[in-house]
Amino acid sequence: MSDRYAAAGAETEYEPGSRSRVLRNRLGIVRVRDMEQAESEALVAVQDALLDRYTFNHQFTARDVCEIHRGWLGDIYVWAGEYRTVQITKGGFMFAAAGRIPQLMEQFERNELADRTPCAGMDSARLARALAHTHGELVLIHPFREGNGRCARVLAYLMAVQAGMPSLDFSVFAGRGKRAYVAAIHAAVGRDYEPLRRLFDAAISRTWSAYESGR
Repeated sequence: MSDRYAAAGAETEYEPGSRSRVLRNRLGIVRVRDMEQAESEALVAVQDALLDRYTFNHQFTARDVCEIHRGWLGDIYVWAGEYRTVQITKGGFMFAAAGRIPQLMEQFERNELADRTPCAGMDSARLARALAHTHGELVLIHPFREGNGRCARVLAYLMAVQAGMPSLDFSVFAGRGKRAYVAAIHAAVGRDYEPLRRLFDAAISRTWSAYESGR
């Protein structure tokens, strides 16, 4: 949406009739609220499908991240699952340069995904560290034109399932927690993952508490 990112290039085309507020899409959606609903519904649907695709012992790869993104947004955007070719900033923060994304994703696979997945057998403390590292790095790379944070959350969700958890509760990242989340992402720029680890630790604790109380 127009107020979310500053970018330039082919991927900034907007849907005709949307007043430059909704990116060009396969569904012809022109209203922001309708697009948000379409993306949210697609996200719920793909999470169920991905549970059947990735096993508990699967080591995730950069290609998997692209497939997750494509599976989610492929029916909405033609560029879903493809690395962006535009520069992106948000709130004055510059994400990784577009030309470096393929190299950075290779490094992400080699240095993060290979070391921290699969998550089967991890206790909560180790899982929180794994989620903090992978989530922080993926968000900072920002490999796609749209949906990077939510794609990173899907990956975290799948990693948590590998560790034997129910659906991870991300509510600590929203509302009053959003500012802490943004600060934690900024801290990850300097490879300080502790703020993110604390957030994921809280998410894991909240998830287990809700699961136990709902038994």
